[in-house]
Amino acid sequence: MEENKQTYGESQIQVLEGLEAVRKRPGMYIGSTSARGLHHLVYEIVDNSIDEALAGYCKNITINIHKDNSVSVSDDGRGMPVGIHPKMGKPTVEVIMTILHAGGKFGGGGYKVSGGLHGVGASVVNALSEKCIVEVKRDGFLWKQEFERGKVKTGFEKEGETDEHGTKIYFKPDREIFEEIEFDFETLSQRLREIAFLNKGIKITFNDEREEKVEHYCYEGGIKSFVTYLNRNKEVLHKEPIYVEGTKNDCLVEVALQYNDSYAENIFSFANNIATIEGGTHLIGFKAALTRVFNDYAKKFGHLKDSDKNLSGDDIREGLTAVISVKLSDPQFEGQTKTKLGTSEVRGIVENIVGETVSTFLEENPTTGKIIIEKALLAARARDAARKARELTRKSVLERTSLPGKLADCSSKDPHECEIYIVEGDSAGGSAKQGRNRRFQAILPLRGKIINVEKQRLDRILNSDSIRSMITAFGAGIGDEFDIEKIRYNRIIIMTDADVDGAHIRTLLLTFFYRYMRELIEQGHVYIAQPPLYKVTKSKKDRYAYTDKELDDALTEFGGKDSSVAIQRYKGLGEMNAEQLWETTMDPERRILLKAEIEDAMAADEIFTILMGDKVEPRREFIQKNAKKVKNLDI
Repeated sequence: MEENKQTYGESQIQVLEGLEAVRKRPGMYIGSTSARGLHHLVYEIVDNSIDEALAGYCKNITINIHKDNSVSVSDDGRGMPVGIHPKMGKPTVEVIMTILHAGGKFGGGGYKVSGGLHGVGASVVNALSEKCIVEVKRDGFLWKQEFERGKVKTGFEKEGETDEHGTKIYFKPDREIFEEIEFDFETLSQRLREIAFLNKGIKITFNDEREEKVEHYCYEGGIKSFVTYLNRNKEVLHKEPIYVEGTKNDCLVEVALQYNDSYAENIFSFANNIATIEGGTHLIGFKAALTRVFNDYAKKFGHLKDSDKNLSGDDIREGLTAVISVKLSDPQFEGQTKTKLGTSEVRGIVENIVGETVSTFLEENPTTGKIIIEKALLAARARDAARKARELTRKSVLERTSLPGKLADCSSKDPHECEIYIVEGDSAGGSAKQGRNRRFQAILPLRGKIINVEKQRLDRILNSDSIRSMITAFGAGIGDEFDIEKIRYNRIIIMTDADVDGAHIRTLLLTFFYRYMRELIEQGHVYIAQPPLYKVTKSKKDRYAYTDKELDDALTEFGGKDSSVAIQRYKGLGEMNAEQLWETTMDPERRILLKAEIEDAMAADEIFTILMGDKVEPRREFIQKNAKKVKNLDI
């Protein structure tokens, strides 16, 4: 142990370049200076503590958000090296905090495995903070140094004696750099919980002094607990997740998977705790292993005949929730954003380890094996039916060349300027058709009930008239064959009544887009129209109010509530004539549109499951918890 302690010392900290560039181009280092970049600062410092934990030296990490939106992160690791840096002739802490690419992640001596921002974390956070204080407990003493906007403010001084060890970094984000410096509790708690799942046994305490909220995350079950957590609102097909763990060539592989009765697959992959949103070699290896093992098993036990076609990977992954986590010493990431793992040997390592473990599991648990295979066989039959239905949809589109009968299309053929309003019912549809600007606004009224896609397979969904009308009108296909390049409208605007039914239809539509045309939302093509709630009239003067506050403002402007003031409460879009609908909800100069955004696939999946799934209790909880925050329950 003593010998190891020395391997993370002054000589492991290599120096590559200076700091000024960070303040000039913060986006290059933390992605953006919006809320996302702001929260990234916290993750960078937490990642450093996690690296200590992965090296086996740290068990507890505490994150405090102070009342003024400053943050401190402390751990009980070894503490940053406190000696003088041999090459730089300055205290090593100062080197780590003020010089870019100075850290224990270069040269292989300090850390075997590390996450974070290519080893630039601490110095970047320092550069973008108006104040930053480092405290180190190491070698019997407490040491301290202060910085301002990346520059040294005080020397690296001994503050007293201590027999504890660890590092604490306090920072206050710089208002000159960030558009806002308000940290969001939910955003941080989600990521910190994720980190705790990915590193079993590590205790993370998250304390928000602004709201006097404290949360503790520690999962001895690691990613097995993670999968249980992700499936907590779903009906699972087997009680315990299948857990895979193995190491080969210094690459640690952990996988947990569990099937539920839904039709969506949710696989989340990580490399060194970094979410690899675009997947990569570990995901490819996992999918290949699963497809091979389940097909072998199905043939061996007669679920598939030799003459039958193999089950496809998509069939086998229907209703699967899985977390894949690999930890390796020198990961190669593709692209600037570091969200796709490119290390080629990881594919084979993951495939072997997953293949062996899952194969053994199926042999030992034939009942579970049978349930999963039967679900996959049903999926294969449904996929076949969906393919035929899709071909019919495509054929009918080609043969008809005309668009759905109910669609009032716009005259412009330039998708960039065109927009389509999806309207419930015919009454609002009539007003919308009369009130629109025909050049660039199309109207598609949907009749009857929109299908809840969360509870149906694609073949059933494609039998729905409303869904077929939308697919035909948008022109970009559906599911695996969806091609965003072929889309006929730049903006798809959901326009429903501002009541409970309207909110339900809106959620049904968003669920459909999310599950089968996800790129529409990801690339910012989906909007929600905001019709006014009230019309206030006094002596021929009208004011529209979109919120209760605006109603109060209008009444104040008209001199209070009296008999000469008429207030109309709009219960639905059908109550407005064409002219009113245009000026309040459809005129680009005056309307209010909300963009439907998905920051996080995990959170979106959970929300759609809760709102559209079979379990009542989670839905009740969700609505109670969020009722205070929102007037219109939008996602």
